[in-house]
Amino acid sequence: MIELFSEIWQTARRNKLRTGLTGFAVAWGIFMLIVLLGAGNGLINAQLKQSDRFLSSSMVVFGGETSMAYQGLKEGRWIRLKERDIDITDQEFKQVIDEVGAQYRTAGMVSNGQQYLSGQIAGVYPNHIKIDKVEMMQGRFINEIDIKEKRKVLVISNKQAKELAVREGQHVKVGNFAFKIVGIYKEQENGRADMFSAYTTIKNIYGARTDDAGRIEFTFHGLETEAENEVFEKEYRQRLNTAHQAHPDDESAIWMWNRYTQNLQMETGIKIIRTALWIVGLFTLLSGIVGVSNIMLITVKERTHEFGIRKAIGAKPWSILKLIIIESIIITTIFGYVGMILGIAANEYMDATLGHTKVDAGLFKATMFVDPTVGLDVCFEATMVMIIAGTIAGLIPALKASRIRPIEALRAD
Repeated sequence: MIELFSEIWQTARRNKLRTGLTGFAVAWGIFMLIVLLGAGNGLINAQLKQSDRFLSSSMVVFGGETSMAYQGLKEGRWIRLKERDIDITDQEFKQVIDEVGAQYRTAGMVSNGQQYLSGQIAGVYPNHIKIDKVEMMQGRFINEIDIKEKRKVLVISNKQAKELAVREGQHVKVGNFAFKIVGIYKEQENGRADMFSAYTTIKNIYGARTDDAGRIEFTFHGLETEAENEVFEKEYRQRLNTAHQAHPDDESAIWMWNRYTQNLQMETGIKIIRTALWIVGLFTLLSGIVGVSNIMLITVKERTHEFGIRKAIGAKPWSILKLIIIESIIITTIFGYVGMILGIAANEYMDATLGHTKVDAGLFKATMFVDPTVGLDVCFEATMVMIIAGTIAGLIPALKASRIRPIEALRAD
């Protein structure tokens, strides 16, 4: 066996260009497959991280602008959700809707001594912590007693607490009112940080002269398919449109952000991206396999005379077959793992550079790449596919070489 490896080494040294081209074809195929899958996974993980910020079985409802004339009223009217819409949502759709809440938002100035902070204050219901997946670090979120008693309480993010130099239990001024900090939540890196208070409190202070409801948000159950969600959305929109004297089929009068259908569409998109990446990657891998096969065919043709001499002096077909196959296995194995290591290194470089790049969209900051890597199992499987394919590629010309008659081989140029 040592003599066999020594002979293969000598052959590789004599044919450096041929060996190098074979190795490059193998390494490049593995490298490109891993890099493509890593980049695709980075984009997919970033999208999944964004969607994971919200409860999938939830909806947020906004007022819109009518696009159709109805009952003598022209199109172009702005629709503002009213408090009666909250009651309609809660009472008439109980078969699907679990918890109904709302948001009433206003811009406010919060101060603690000489420390000031301006931002959005959202009056919300207790279910908001589940819908937007607010992660508490200290204290508590808004509760039912806050809603009933219209308590002046405030929940702020950890960064806001640091900026205001306050802790849970302290009081701050919101405009001319004193609010108690009852909780501190973890601010998401790629999100917009709001300050939260009880819906009834904010509505009473900033919206007492109007029955505008702001936004309605609720959780639901039983809508498992995109078709079921579309049927519910149509019925719900028609009911609210009717309450606002808008055409029942006007889809612009009421806007709905359905996180469930958004996730379904995202899952479909992710499947398409993954399939496309694998197709491109496998074709890249196939190009490497074709390269190995072509070079092995050239190798056998160049060494036909040598194989004839070997057979003339008594070499058996198996010895020639074994020589070519082992040479093919060694080359594809070594360069395959070189390509794998370089591909993993390239993914780690993407993670260290693009993985920390954020795009500021105004309302939020989004990370474009999150963990753009490929599992070691995929790396090893791809490398093994290349090794097996390289072996098969070497087997075909090896069989041809082992069957050639000595006299024909000696006549070959």
